[in-house]
Amino acid sequence: MNILIVDDDILVAGALKTILETDGSVCVCGTGTDGKDAVSLYRKHKPDVLLMDIRMREMSGLEASEQILSEFPNAKILLLTTFSDDEYIVKALKFGVKGYLLKQDYTSIVPAIKAVCTGQTVFGLEIVSRIPDLLQKKSKFNYDDYEISEREYKIITLVADGLSNREIAEKLYLSEGTVRNYLSSILDKLCLRDRTQLAIFYYQHL
Repeated sequence: MNILIVDDDILVAGALKTILETDGSVCVCGTGTDGKDAVSLYRKHKPDVLLMDIRMREMSGLEASEQILSEFPNAKILLLTTFSDDEYIVKALKFGVKGYLLKQDYTSIVPAIKAVCTGQTVFGLEIVSRIPDLLQKKSKFNYDDYEISEREYKIITLVADGLSNREIAEKLYLSEGTVRNYLSSILDKLCLRDRTQLAIFYYQHL
């Protein structure tokens, strides 16, 4: 099996290479230090499995996974991390990665690679126990992604409650003109036409 290792910690990458190459069936065809390396090295080597860290400089492992899988839908990617954040797990599942393991579980890496190579999807025991609940959760809309400030979010909630510009101005100690300016900015950021659409949008994303 040809394995590509990408980790921004050179010592970790070296340790992983040593661990893998002690198994006679594994050959490390290359190593990289960030997501950009992962994309370019994957194109070059077409490894059987890409073993990659999630949190890296320049481009994260999740971003690299998304790009690689868009180009190579059958790519087998096994993500390694010291974190077990719910957001990472959900995104990894959505992108179609074949595995997600915690780095500290070194003994499971070689068996996981072999399983992934045969087409299985592998998640560490700590992660497997949480997957059913994660998949049932409705992801909360993140207004921060649209650069909606705390004040703007408050205005959105007041619009959704049916308050007029004057009532919002009185409640927040602002002028009506300032409220209108805020609303205009909010509608632009969320690509909405008017306050009615804004109210509907708010309740759709609760």
